[in-house]
Amino acid sequence: MKFDTPATTNPIDQLRIVGKPTDRIDGPLKTTGTAPYAYERHDVAKDPAYGVVVGAGIAKGKLTRLDVKDAERAPGVLAVVTAENAGKLGKGKMNTARLLGGPEIQHYHQAIAVVVAESFEQARAGAALIRAEYAPDTGAFSLSKAMASAKPPKADDGPGGTPPESRVGDFEAAFAQAPVTLDQRYTTPDQSHAMMEPHATLAVWEGDRLTVWTSNQMIDWGRGDLARTLGIGRDKVRLISPFVGGGFGGKLFLRADVLMAALGAKASGRAVKVALQRPLMANNTTHRPATVQRIRLGAERDGRLTAIAHESWSGDLPGGSPETAVAQTRLLYAGANRLTAMKLAVLDLPEGNAMRAPGEAPGLMALEIAIDEMAERLGMDPIQLRIVNDTQVDPEKPERPFSQRRLSECLRLGAERFGWSRRTAPAQRREGRWLIGLGVAAAFRNNLVMKSAARVRLDRRGMVTVETDMTDIGTGSYTILAQTAAEMMGVRLDQVVVRLGDSALPVSAGSGGQWGGNSSTAGVYAACMALRELIAQKHGFDQDAVFVDGEIRGGGKRLTLAEAAGQAGLVAEDKMEYGDLGKKYQQSTFGGHFCEVAVDAFTGEVRVRRMLAVCAAGRILNPKSARSQVIGAMTMGVGAALMEALHVDERRGFFVNHDLAGYEVPVHADIPHQEVVFLDETDPVSSPMKAKGVGELGICGVAAAVANAIHNATGVRVRDYPVTLDKLLKGLPPLA
Repeated sequence: MKFDTPATTNPIDQLRIVGKPTDRIDGPLKTTGTAPYAYERHDVAKDPAYGVVVGAGIAKGKLTRLDVKDAERAPGVLAVVTAENAGKLGKGKMNTARLLGGPEIQHYHQAIAVVVAESFEQARAGAALIRAEYAPDTGAFSLSKAMASAKPPKADDGPGGTPPESRVGDFEAAFAQAPVTLDQRYTTPDQSHAMMEPHATLAVWEGDRLTVWTSNQMIDWGRGDLARTLGIGRDKVRLISPFVGGGFGGKLFLRADVLMAALGAKASGRAVKVALQRPLMANNTTHRPATVQRIRLGAERDGRLTAIAHESWSGDLPGGSPETAVAQTRLLYAGANRLTAMKLAVLDLPEGNAMRAPGEAPGLMALEIAIDEMAERLGMDPIQLRIVNDTQVDPEKPERPFSQRRLSECLRLGAERFGWSRRTAPAQRREGRWLIGLGVAAAFRNNLVMKSAARVRLDRRGMVTVETDMTDIGTGSYTILAQTAAEMMGVRLDQVVVRLGDSALPVSAGSGGQWGGNSSTAGVYAACMALRELIAQKHGFDQDAVFVDGEIRGGGKRLTLAEAAGQAGLVAEDKMEYGDLGKKYQQSTFGGHFCEVAVDAFTGEVRVRRMLAVCAAGRILNPKSARSQVIGAMTMGVGAALMEALHVDERRGFFVNHDLAGYEVPVHADIPHQEVVFLDETDPVSSPMKAKGVGELGICGVAAAVANAIHNATGVRVRDYPVTLDKLLKGLPPLA
């Protein structure tokens, strides 16, 4: 099915099941511990062995000697695989560094060996016996020091081929002439994925065919890159990932656990389980790269922005991509004269790549502080400044309107519900020892759609089974796909079975980039439309037939779906593909984030008291799971604002705080009250579902709202994240 004209009335608009707050159908499995995660599969392979990965002890250089003899002789050890005996290996399209290092070492903790043994303890003991010697090279580990050598990335680097620079009008002249200007630098640190489930894989070879049960967000990408790395055909690889214990972008791509499990299984002749140790999740996989951002704004005294410039520097390994932190600035606010630019420095740190809302999340951390600073210089309310500069067209391409854009409504409604009118001047509101402040930030994340396919079966009992390689990374995919099929086929939710996460099934959009929910449900919509047509044609119903209460009705007759399926059942498969609506309309999601903080006047300790997110993100397919997604994203944004930073050892080139003891993230007690409001919106330009993504919108702007609230409470402006108390203490107002 091709989606190339805006959606009109369709079966989803009945909203009998879609759009209703619905419990996640996978919830009982997860809360009872019976959901089968990759490392916990005890039902698919007899007597599995265990692999432990050994990571490189330098960040750059050569592995000159790798002594594995003691490891090979250790009790229980079945095999030791290194680059010397692994055979010829390729590199996945979506990997920057090779997943198995040697003799060249490209980053710290790059895998150099896997030890396979009868038990995990024996594998770990064997791994400790490996002796590696290196010839280290001088590496670049500091973004601030490497900025001078940074260059514009290639035009096709970044999501969707994000151009490295954009210009509209004459920024320099407009900025020079503006009566009110701002020119500030902001920094965001390296940040780590800290999902509960580590990168983990169980690998089994049957002859020349490989099956891996793994934790992966994008089944088809992973299958293709695994085949490419091993040098075998795609048809020889099956990748299964029905449950994922958190991904956040860190499991979008093939990682070392998958390759090392496959190599270990081949070498030992056994099924092999590999889970990356927590330190290797920080240094061996991917992370959100640090940024340095310069923002310049020029405005008339009435608040109209006449000049907007946003430049960003980030780093990655050779051949890597930039953090696209300027993406939202190209679209968020009006302004006749504009400049955005990205520079990429070569760093020898572990690979930088996607982490929840790449681009917009760190970009808004800077931009939305800058907007607040400009409001302060203008003497304007920061919400009013944002509304004054709202627009209904793409600022860089005014001939292209937004399909839906309700940013101002989000901000106004949020201000009313949050009690924004009670906000005071900075450092004016106290409650005992606590300084109280309110902060706001706009939320923005582009809406992306991806081709997605599904297969739908109808059996003789009237049960509907949905099959697609879509993943559920904790976002509720099982539930919204079941809701979609139930709505389309006119059956109850408990009459739908959903099978996900298997490369043997039709290729879906996968989970990432905020495209998963909308795109994968659209694929199920297409398959259900094909099944409806098949049923109607087979049994002589016209095109106006309706599916309701487990029946097809039309032309004065009715038939149960069980009867329609017959003994053999019926099956239909289709995919949703997209035309050029994305070129005609700018599709984005919007919101407003509000935060109240209390800052201890003596110590600078920050407490987040309450938060509100108002979101405009198309039709909300399941308000219950969508709310949960936004709350999780808001919590993650608080972590970015106050706690999260990977600290670089610039002598050795690795992230020091590489476990959950040293890498701090917020917990429930850190944020007492969170509220989420969804505007009642449909976007017929987006898909037949008239939905958009929301899981990443919830983090975009949160950190800036927290930072702006801290400034309102204390009068201290911090432009270098995270906003830790040492950055506040010297500037706190007098206690008397």
